[in-house]
Parts: sequence; C-alpha cells; structure tokens
Amino acid sequence: MTGIMGIVIALVLLMYLAYRGISVLILAPLMALLAVLLSGDAPILATYTQVFMKATGNFIILYFPLFLLGAIFGKLMDDSGSAKAIANWIIDKFGAERSILAVVISCALLTYGGVSLFVVAFAVYPIAAALFRDNAIPKRLIPGTIALGAFTFTMTALPGTPAIQNAIPMPFFGTTPFAAPFLGIISAIVMFSLGMLWLNYQYRKAKRRGEGYGNHEDNEPSVDNKIRHCAEGEGFDVQELKEKCSPVDLPAFYIATLPIVLVIALNYLFSTIIIPSMDTSYLALEQYGQTDVGAVKGIWSIIMALFFSIITLITLNWKRFSKLTESLDSGANASVLPIFNTASLVGFGAVIASLTAFELIRSGVLGIGGNNPLISLALSVNILAGITGSASGGMSIALQTLGTTYVEMARDAGVSLELMHRVTSVATGGLDSLPHNGAVITLLAICKLTHKESYKDIFVVAVLAPLAALVVLITLGTLFGSF
Repeated sequence: MTGIMGIVIALVLLMYLAYRGISVLILAPLMALLAVLLSGDAPILATYTQVFMKATGNFIILYFPLFLLGAIFGKLMDDSGSAKAIANWIIDKFGAERSILAVVISCALLTYGGVSLFVVAFAVYPIAAALFRDNAIPKRLIPGTIALGAFTFTMTALPGTPAIQNAIPMPFFGTTPFAAPFLGIISAIVMFSLGMLWLNYQYRKAKRRGEGYGNHEDNEPSVDNKIRHCAEGEGFDVQELKEKCSPVDLPAFYIATLPIVLVIALNYLFSTIIIPSMDTSYLALEQYGQTDVGAVKGIWSIIMALFFSIITLITLNWKRFSKLTESLDSGANASVLPIFNTASLVGFGAVIASLTAFELIRSGVLGIGGNNPLISLALSVNILAGITGSASGGMSIALQTLGTTYVEMARDAGVSLELMHRVTSVATGGLDSLPHNGAVITLLAICKLTHKESYKDIFVVAVLAPLAALVVLITLGTLFGSF
C-alpha cells in the first residue's frame, strides 16, 4: 500500500508542480525517485542511471529525427511566409461570414502538413484577431478556434498525419501513419463537427447579446495589413520566442501548399510501397537491432517525407529566407526541449513500471473493459496524458509500461493492431488539454487572454469533443474491426 501511495503522490506532485511552471526536465526524475524512495524496494541511484536514463535515451534515439525534422519544417514554413500565405488564402476564400470556419481550416491544413502547432498559433493568431475584430466576433473565441484546428483531429485522428502523437505507436504495434484510416477520418469528423457546433453556438449567443469583439489593448493589425505583421515564435520551444517578420513577398498558395502535400503523399508512398518493396533482411543482424521492417517502416517513412519536403520548401522559397542558416538553426534548436521533456516523462514511466507496487496498478488497469483491450488502452493513455499535461508524454508512459501487454491482449482478443494504434493516438487528445497543458498555456499567452476568459471553449473543443470521438471510435472498432 505504501508503494501505491508513493506512485500516486509522485503523479499528483508531477501534475501540480508542472502547472506551477517547474520544468519537466527537473520534475520527472525527481518525482520518479520520490516514488522509489517511498516504495522502499529499489536502489535510488541504480534506478536513476539504469532505468530512468536508459528509457529516456531510448526514446530520444528512436524519435529525435522526427522532432528535429518536424521543427525545421515548421520553422521554414513560418520564415518563408508559406504558413501565412496559406492562412490568408483560405480566409479570403471562405469570406468574413465564415471567419471561424476559415481559421479552423487554416490551422488544420498547416498542422496536418506537419507544421508545429506553436508555429501555427503564432502565424494564424494575428490574422484571426483582425478578422474577428472586423466582423464583431468575440476575441475570447480565438483560442478555442485555433485549438480546434491545431490541437485535435489533425494531431491524432487523420490518417497520415506526421504528428508525433501518430508516430509514437508505430514501433509498438508495427503499423504505419495510415493505420485504420477510415476510422480515423470518422473520428476527425466527430471532433470537427462537435467543435464547430459549439463555437458557432457561442458566437450566435454573443451576437444576440451584442457582445462584439471586446475592448482589448493589444494593437492587432487590420486585415489589410495582415501580410506585413511580424509573427513571433521559434517553433516548439517557447523559451526561444523572438519577433521575426514574415517576408512581404509571400509565396503563391500552390507553392506554399506543395511541401504540405508532399509530406502526406511521400509518407504514404514510403510506408506502403517503397519501403515494403526494399530488401531489408539486414535488419535481422545484431548491429541493426535484430528487428524487422514492420517495426521501423513507419518512422522511416515520416523521416523521408519530411526530408524531401524540406528540400522542396527551401528550393521553392530560396530568395524569401533572409538568412537560411538562421532558420535551420532555430528550427533545430527548437526541437531539443520538446523531445527531452517527453523523453523525461518516458523515463518517469519506466521507473514507475519497475516498482513492485505497479503490478497492482497494472492488474487493475488491464482489467478495465473485460476482454476488450481498447477500453483499457484508451483510459490509461488519456488519464496519463491528463496527469502529465502532455499527449505524447502520456502515450509514451502508457506504451512504455504496458505496450507489450496490450499487443498480447489484442492478439488474444483478435483485435487489429492498426485499430490499437488509432485508439492510442486518438486517446492522447482529450484530458491532455486540461488547464496545465503547456500548449494551452502558450496559446492563451499568444492571444493575450486568460483561462477565465477562454478556457471553457478550449475545454469543449479540445477535451469533450475528442473524448466523444474516442467513444465513437472504440464502439465502431469493437463492432466492425479496423477499416
């Protein structure tokens, strides 16, 4: 009982102190070792160096290329003006009367193409602010609108998304980014539809009250000046924010979108055609980890898709970069903090899993849902994502501690591993967006709004809507299997 209490105390402190602003890099090892100390059944130093650091290092080894290339791609999309060009074009085409929908679609297209949600928020916010103000839409709805487009269905549900939340399950289940594609699309439709219903309902209610944009002293640009606005942000790492102007000569829409189309198309080609047709028998050798292509093709396909898309992006926008090396450096630097944060949470999960008391928790979690592993998997991922305030962190802990067991349970129950992948990915969205989530806090800071003003809308579109989609996904998957 003491061991279980130690795990609970460590988890609660991790959530509380992270919300108070203490770095996960500090918290994860400290809370892991606190759980060890309270359990009294493992040596502290050996657990730190041989369990925590080993798990942390293994995660970095496996996923660093995705974080690195994703951050560089997002930074180049921002600095070339491509992200802003896409947002401008979509908003112009949809028109002022569909401002909320236009902002959601802009965010969705950018994040589905692999652009960091932080880059998207910085690029789209000034345009959304000008549009909302000119059309008397309450500013308090902007965070929820951006969150729906950037934090939900493109992050977890749409097949082929290069988001890390769609990549982490691949080595565990031997799947590709396109796992259970139609179930993913249905889940995305549920999230999008519920989110739009809520945002439009809130807008209509505010319009009846005559609320308008509101009085805000933030000096956003007008729609006419949106192209010249200086978008802040260095990608994932919000500690490196600094003002940097997008180029005045923005690329044409088709040039701006081509790299995004390539990310998805090349991802599909590499994962389903090119890599499976390659002779990869050498992977069985000890020097290559004695594995098979099923365990690596998903990672390889995203790496190659992002790499060639980055080359294309640079080639098409060569003259638009004020200093290409600075953009590359900033993107690379911005990838470091996120992967170390997530890897530290993985190390925390590995330490918890190594404790004797965890066996009781493990048995209880695996028993939820009876013979249906989808229910247990969804609950464990979502709860851990909520505790850590991180979709990728919660997923990584769940798979690190229970991934092998879930694979065995799925095979015993005749459940497709592709379905397990999609449920895992969708389950990361939901409780991860509780108030202490770093992306939520950053989005509100970008919009210069508070939790009190705007979190209710974020909660509905980024917590309740994804949870509803998860229920639909599990129900359909249980009844009809993967499709």
